[in-house]
Amino acid sequence: MILWYNVINTNEGGFSMDKKQINVKKVAAVTLKIILSAASLLLSAYVGFIAYLTLSAATYNIVLSCLAVILLPSLLIPLIWLKKRKKFLLVWISAAVVYSVALTVNFGIIKHNEKITVNTSPNIYTSDYLPFTEDSKIVKLDSKTLKLSGNLPRIDGAAALFPVYSAFVNAVYPDYTELYDGTFEYNNTPLGYQNLASKNTDIFIGLYPSDEQRAYAEECGTSFVYTPIGSEAFVFFVHKDNPIENLTTEQIKGIYSGEITNWKQLGGKNEKIEAFQRNEGSGSQSMLERFMGDTPIMDAPTELVNDLMVGIIEQVSNYKSKSNSIGFSFRYYVEGIIKNPDIRMLSVDGVAPTKENIQNGTYPIVTPIYAVTYENNPNENVKKLVDWMLSDEGQYIINETGYVGIGN
Repeated sequence: MILWYNVINTNEGGFSMDKKQINVKKVAAVTLKIILSAASLLLSAYVGFIAYLTLSAATYNIVLSCLAVILLPSLLIPLIWLKKRKKFLLVWISAAVVYSVALTVNFGIIKHNEKITVNTSPNIYTSDYLPFTEDSKIVKLDSKTLKLSGNLPRIDGAAALFPVYSAFVNAVYPDYTELYDGTFEYNNTPLGYQNLASKNTDIFIGLYPSDEQRAYAEECGTSFVYTPIGSEAFVFFVHKDNPIENLTTEQIKGIYSGEITNWKQLGGKNEKIEAFQRNEGSGSQSMLERFMGDTPIMDAPTELVNDLMVGIIEQVSNYKSKSNSIGFSFRYYVEGIIKNPDIRMLSVDGVAPTKENIQNGTYPIVTPIYAVTYENNPNENVKKLVDWMLSDEGQYIINETGYVGIGN
C-alpha cells in the first residue's frame, strides 16, 4: 500500500510538473501573439500617420499603394492567432498577388498616359527665369534709361510671359526685388486679372481678358487700360505623324464647332479628330473663343480624374500626343518652352507661324501682348514703366525672349 501510494504520489507530482510546463508554454505563446498583434497594429498606425501627412498631394496610384501598406500589417493578425493558418495564408497571398498585379497595371497605364500627354498649360519653372540670378534664362539687360525706386509698381502676368516681365524687373527694379515679395508676382491669367480688377496689382502682362474677366472688373468698378507692347501667333498643332500640315481658318472652325469630326474629311487618315481645349478663362481658351467669333465651340473633351480633396471629378482633358489629336497654344510657348519633338505646328491658310510671318502680317491669327493697367492709378511709376516697355530697351527684351515687338 505504501509503495503504491508513493508511486501514485510520484506520478501525480510528475503530472503536476508537466501540467505546469504546458501552462507556462501556453502563457508564453499567448503573450508572444499579443505582442506580435500589438506590433502589427502599431506598425499600421505608424504607416497610416505617415501616409496621412503625404496623401494630400498624392496621386490615385500612390493612395492605393499606401492603403495596401497600411492594411497588410494588420492583416497578419489572423495568421498570428489562427491554428489552421494554411487556408487563410493561401487566400491572403492570392489577394496580395491580385492586388499587386492590378496596381502594376494601373501604374503602367498612368506612365503611358504621362508619356503621350503634352502639357499645354503654361507651367514654367520660375527658378529658371528669376531676375538678379547668375544662371537665369531671362534676357539680361541693365537699363540705362530707367531705374525705379520708391513706390514700385506691382507687376504680374500670364505664365507664358513670365520670362518677359521677369526680365523687365531685372532691368529696372532694385536688385533686392524677389518673386512674391508683394511687388513681383506670378499668377495664371484668371487670377492675374482678378487681382488687377481688385487693384491688388498695378500691371498685368498678358493677352486680352475674357468676357467674364472684364465683367468682373466692371463689378469692382475698375476700368482696364490696354497698352500693346508686342504680338504673338495663336497656333494649332498635331502629332508629328499626322500627314496634315495645313488647315484653313474655316476648317479649324469646323473642327472646333464639331462639324468636322474625321481627319479623312480633310485629306488625312480615317481617324476621329480629338480636338483638345483649355480650361475656361485661360489665355489660350479665351483666344480660341475670339478666333471662333460667332461660331459656337463644341463641348471640350473631358476625363474623370481622382482628386483627393473632392473625390472623382471631371475636367478638361490634357492634350494627348496621338496622331488623331489637335491642340492649340502660342508659338513661343510651343517652340521655346514645351519643345516637344512629337508635335508639329500647322500652317494656317498656307502660312507657317514663324516670327517673320508675324512681323510681315501674313500669318492670319496674331494677337497683341498687352501691358494692362487700370485708370486713375495714383502711382506715377506705372506710366514710366509702361512707357519704358515701348522703348528700345523694353522692345529688345520682348524680341530677344522670342516674341515680336511693336513695329517689327
